[in-house]
Amino acid sequence: MCLVYQVKTSCFFSTHQYISGRQLPDKAVSVLDTAAARVALTQNAQPVKLDQLKAQEHNLKLEQQILENEHRQIPIHHERLETLKANLESLQKEIHETEEQWKKELELVHKIQDLEAQNHANESEAYDQINLLRKDLAEIQGQQPLVFERVNSQIINEIISDWTGIPVGKMVNDEIKQILTLEDKLGERVMGQDYALTQLVQGIKTSKARLEDPNKPQGVFLLVGPSGVGKTETALTLANELYGGEQHLITINMSEYQEAHTVSSLKGAPPGYVGYGQGGVLTEAVRRNPYSVVLLDEIEKAHSDVQELFYQVFDKGTLEDGEGRVIDFKNTTILLTSNAGSSAIMQACLNTPVEEWPTAEELIDHLKPSLYKQFKPAFLGRMRVVPYFPLHDDLLVRIIKHKLGKITARIEKQYGTQVQYSDDLVELLLSRCTEVDSGARNVDNILNSTVLPALATEILVALAEQKLPKIIMIDAKDDEIQYLLDPVAKAAKKRTSKKLKSEV
Repeated sequence: MCLVYQVKTSCFFSTHQYISGRQLPDKAVSVLDTAAARVALTQNAQPVKLDQLKAQEHNLKLEQQILENEHRQIPIHHERLETLKANLESLQKEIHETEEQWKKELELVHKIQDLEAQNHANESEAYDQINLLRKDLAEIQGQQPLVFERVNSQIINEIISDWTGIPVGKMVNDEIKQILTLEDKLGERVMGQDYALTQLVQGIKTSKARLEDPNKPQGVFLLVGPSGVGKTETALTLANELYGGEQHLITINMSEYQEAHTVSSLKGAPPGYVGYGQGGVLTEAVRRNPYSVVLLDEIEKAHSDVQELFYQVFDKGTLEDGEGRVIDFKNTTILLTSNAGSSAIMQACLNTPVEEWPTAEELIDHLKPSLYKQFKPAFLGRMRVVPYFPLHDDLLVRIIKHKLGKITARIEKQYGTQVQYSDDLVELLLSRCTEVDSGARNVDNILNSTVLPALATEILVALAEQKLPKIIMIDAKDDEIQYLLDPVAKAAKKRTSKKLKSEV
C-alpha cells in the first residue's frame, strides 16, 4: 500500500507540475496507463539500451569495413582503424555485460511474480522472500534498470521526460545539488563577472527555496553591460544547468518590436485579425516549453508599449495570449539584456587599473541615470539590475586560451591531430584585440579571420597529400602567425641529415 500511495502521489505532483494544457486526473491516468504498458514491455521484450548498443556496433563495423577497403589501396587510415578496433572491443564487452544484467533482472522479476501468484500458508515468510528478491533486484539494477518489476516513481519521471522534453528525473534528484554548485558552473563559462553571477544565483536560490511568491517567474534579471562581456553566454549556461540543455533557451530579439502594434506578434493576434490562431512568438514558445530561460535581448530597443506587456508576467507569472489561453511563466527564468549605460561603464573603467575600478554597487549608481532615461521606474522596479564589467587584458588572455582549447579539441576529435600553441601566439592575438567595445566577440572575429582559415588550409593540403600530421604547432614570430606540421619529427630529421654529412 505504501508503494501504491507513493506512485500515485508522485504521478499527481509530477503531472501537475510538468504537464501543461491538460487537467487532472486525465493526465495522471494517461501517465499511469503508459507506465503500466512500459513495465509490461520491459518484461517481454529486449531492452532499448541493448538495441541502441547493437545499432552502434553495426555502425562501427560498417565504418571499419569501408575504411579497411580504402586502406588496402591507400594506407592512410591506420590510426582510425586502431581506434575503431578498440571501440568495438569496448562496445562488445558492454553489450555482453548488458545482456547478462538483463537476464539476471528478468529471472528475479519472474521469481517475484511466481511467488506473488502462489497461495502461501505462511504469508509473512513469502513476503520476506519477495522483499529479499526485490533487494537483490535493486542491487543489480542500480540507477539504470533494464526490467521493471512494477510501476514506480522512476518510470513515471521517465515518461514525463519523454513527453515534455524536461529532464524530470535529473531535476528531481539533483536540483538542490545543482543550485548549490550553480555559481561554479557559471564561472567556468562566464569569466570575470563574479558579482553578476552571484546576484543571479542568489535570486534563483531564493526562488527555489520557495521564499518568494511561487506564482512569479523564478527570477527576473536585467543584465546591463557592454557588448561581448558574457550576457548571452550567461543565458546559455543557465539553460544548460537549470533545465538540462541549451535547447531550453527561448531568445526574443526585442529590436524587432520597435512599434506599438508589434505587441500582437508576441502574444498572438486577437480574433478577427490576421494571424489569429497561430499563437504568439513568446506565448507559444513558453506554452510548448514551460521550463526554460527566456532571453529578451536588447530590451531597450523595444517600444514602451511592448515593455509594458511584461508587467503582468513579472508580477503574476502569467500572460493571456490572443486566443484567451493563460500562459504560465512561473517555471521560467527571465533575463533581459541591455547596452543602455554601456558608455557610463566604459567611462568608469577605461584607462584605469583594474584595482581602481568601481565596485559593483558603485557601478549601479553610475548606471542609474542612463537606465532611468531609457526605462520607466515601474519597469525597473520589477527586476534585479545586474551590471557586467568590461573585459581587461588578463581576462582576455583566459578567454583566448579557452577558445583556442575548443578549436584544438575539435581538430583532435575530427582528425586525430594534436594542436599546440605558444604563449607568443596568445600575446599576438591579445595585441590585435584593439576594439574595446566588442569584448570577447573581438577574439572570435580574429580567430575566425586568421587562425581557422589558415588551419583549414594546412589540414586540407595534408589530406590531399595523404599525409595528415600528428602535431600542428601554432607559433607567432615578427607579428606573423606560423604553422608547423610535426615540428619534432622535422627537427629530428634535420639533425640526422647534419650528422650524416659530418660523417661523410
